[in-house]
Formats: sequence, structure tokens, C-alpha cells
Amino acid sequence: MTMTEVEPRLWQTAASYAARVHNHQYRKDKKTPFVAHPFRVAMVLRDIFGCDDEIAIATALLHDTIEDTRTDFDDIHKRFGRKVADCVACMTKNMLLIEEQREIDYDRRLAAGPWQARIVKLADVYDNGLDLPRPGLRRKCIARCQRALNLTEGDTDREVFVTARAAVADLLESLREAQRS
Repeated sequence: MTMTEVEPRLWQTAASYAARVHNHQYRKDKKTPFVAHPFRVAMVLRDIFGCDDEIAIATALLHDTIEDTRTDFDDIHKRFGRKVADCVACMTKNMLLIEEQREIDYDRRLAAGPWQARIVKLADVYDNGLDLPRPGLRRKCIARCQRALNLTEGDTDREVFVTARAAVADLLESLREAQRS
């Protein structure tokens, strides 16, 4: 009896890659390994938003690799294919631009990009909103949640966006309430 070789799923390969390239990076608390964030974003996407799209889950796991590691578009393209690379690129801010232009460019590229990048953006702001313990960061998180909701207003043709937008809207309201207190 011979065993046939089983190929890892795309998300498994993406999870391993994200763990390697984010090695020795930490969240703002200086305690939590950074890779916990992309893993949580992928779990929010799957378990809270109900999205099982393999491109979206791989994008969630890899969404900060170009921006925060030595990884570039070609690395993602070679390992994960064009669809994932395009989504990760949409999630990457162009640091060659001044901040005001960078944010406009980022929103424009997300709006024009694949739907998977926008659903990952919603999962990203959701995770960041739950992970920010300091009241001083709440205002920034509120603004990011609102931007993500504005950016996905037209994405009502997929049920997953209805669920995702409702979850982010609920989080946004709780952040606003906490800020008022």
C-alpha cells in the first residue's frame, strides 16, 4: 500500500509563510507576536464573517507581508499566484507617497481591486478594533472602521459583505460608546 502525496491547502502554505516572514515582529504592546494579527484576521473572515473563499483567506494571512516585511509582489505572486498577489498589493500602502496622497491612493486601489481585498480590509479593521486596548487609539480605529464601511457600501451583491459590514458596524458603535464614556 502506497500513500499518495497530499498537497497543503493554499491557506496552510500562506499561514506558514506569514509566520516565517513576520518572525521576531511584535504588535504595539511589544508582547504579542505580530503574526497573531494576520491569523486572527483570517479567523474573523472565516468564523465571524462566514467567508470560506481560499483567495480571501490567503490574502488575510498575507495582507501585511509586503508592507511590513522584506516580501515584495513578486514573492507573493511566485508562491501564491496572481490573484492572491493582486489582493495583497491592494492591501499595501504606497510608502513613496506623502500620507494624504497615500491614503487616497490606498482607498482608490482597494475600491478598484478584487472583492477579496475589501472583505479582508473589513476583517482587518474588525481585528484591530478589538485589539486596541488604549483609549488614545480609539479615534483612529473609529475612522478606519468608518472608511472600510464607506469603501464597501457597493459590495452588497455577496452575502458575506452583509454579515461583515454588520459586524464592523456593531464594533464601530461599541467603540463610539466607549469613547463617549
